[in-house]
Amino acid sequence: MTISALDTKTALLVIDLQRGIVGLPTAHPIAGVVANAVKLLEAFRRRGLPVVMVNADGGAPGRTEQARPRVEMAAGWTELVPELDRQPGDHAVTKRTWGAFTNTDLEHYLKEAGATEVVIAGVATSIGVESTARHAHELGFNVALAVDAMTDLNLDAHNHSVTRIFPRLGENGTTHEILDLLKKRFE
Repeated sequence: MTISALDTKTALLVIDLQRGIVGLPTAHPIAGVVANAVKLLEAFRRRGLPVVMVNADGGAPGRTEQARPRVEMAAGWTELVPELDRQPGDHAVTKRTWGAFTNTDLEHYLKEAGATEVVIAGVATSIGVESTARHAHELGFNVALAVDAMTDLNLDAHNHSVTRIFPRLGENGTTHEILDLLKKRFE
């Protein structure tokens, strides 16, 4: 892990930790991913830093070579898991593509909040998390990835993102390392 610093105005983006997705089989135990996301949420909220809760409600249209899984979106599928304890000050984004920036107000919200960096957690590492990280990087935000607060449906895809892609987009860190940097920056 190589995370070195956090900007003074860093936002936390929690991607797709919602009932329908966390119920799918994942590469790492989802309870630990959610628990680490909660630790980050509590720390960011306590310091008055921007918190963004993202959920997915559909997917982008278009042909793909690999068939999309046919997942039944039962009632409550898009609801964030209760452990996240959404607060009135949290900003909500509903996405209909892999990434949280496309056709949403996320970029505007972050810029209005003065954020220069994002810490990203959630599922799936190689889909929603990676797509959002790529877009954040392209928009000029510093990017930190909480690698133990994310997982994927496929272990190889998760490992590829964490070891090959993320180091080119930002800095990887554990929840503990990110919390330590927050503590040093704000206390």
